[in-house]
Amino acid sequence: MVVAILAVPRVYALDVSIPAHVFGQHPGYRVFVCGNHDLDPAADSSDESSHVDVAADIRPTHSLSDVEDADIVVVPGYADPHLPVPEDYLKALRIAVERGARVVAICTGVFALAAGGILNGKAATTHWRHTEQLRVMYPGVDVVENRLFVEDGAILTAAGGGAGIDACLHVVQTDFGTTVADGVAKDVVFSSVRGANEPQHMDVLTPPRDSLRATREWVIENMGSSITVQRMADHSLLSRRTFIRRFARETGMPPMQWVALQRILGARRLLEASDWSVERIAGATGFGTAANFRTIFRREVGVTPTAYRKLHGPTTSLTGSRHAPGSRGQGRTASR
Repeated sequence: MVVAILAVPRVYALDVSIPAHVFGQHPGYRVFVCGNHDLDPAADSSDESSHVDVAADIRPTHSLSDVEDADIVVVPGYADPHLPVPEDYLKALRIAVERGARVVAICTGVFALAAGGILNGKAATTHWRHTEQLRVMYPGVDVVENRLFVEDGAILTAAGGGAGIDACLHVVQTDFGTTVADGVAKDVVFSSVRGANEPQHMDVLTPPRDSLRATREWVIENMGSSITVQRMADHSLLSRRTFIRRFARETGMPPMQWVALQRILGARRLLEASDWSVERIAGATGFGTAANFRTIFRREVGVTPTAYRKLHGPTTSLTGSRHAPGSRGQGRTASR
């Protein structure tokens, strides 16, 4: 698959290097940096002193026409998002989207999508410093605040540089499975992909982010047993009410929603890397019966466990696969 990173004017170096590094770790992707060769991607700066992080030395290796034919288009963040993006860049984006390409916008890269009319009626996020600006400039965009990334159909928008890693790993996971995404995360020295619902930031005076880490690890180690909020609260030595409040602050979701997500991820890893039967995986991940496992897995992932294994099992996960049927365009990945 071809990944085209759009080197828009005033582009940030970090937001170009992140997708180049993450996607470059897997042979299933070919990564191009695309742009107008006649235009300096760091140009159009009205205040050079405020743009220390602008990619002054990044030059496109491929033309804008390569964006139109790419499977995945990444729009990095750039300085002064209120300034216009050249029309030829927006045209290339629109053509790619109309052709069915997936798009990942990092940080202020979302403004380019909005300017091109691509986000009208869609949910999107951006860096917390720019959410209000995005809302004012483009009222047709459903702006979601304080989320790492938001997926609405084929459009994925990420909050900032760190969230851009999560977003790119999410794409790898969708294409090649959870095990491969875990390997890429390890190669880039990053934790496994975090969920879209995790917050960009926490309010001040809240507990440290990893204060319930031991309890979360205990849940994963005991996934096959009966996990309840009360058992987790007891393990953390907190009252049920305090535990629920603190857990939501640290993970961005209620405890049992997080547990359900971990069970799905655990099942996906076993389907990808083992020859265990569906019944054994159901028991090991806490779904109980095979029938219950099949129902929940299909609802959450979009395919049956057997179909998922055919797509991402040991013989396919390293060579590559396209989207699982139903895994694309499943709606908005964001808590409202």
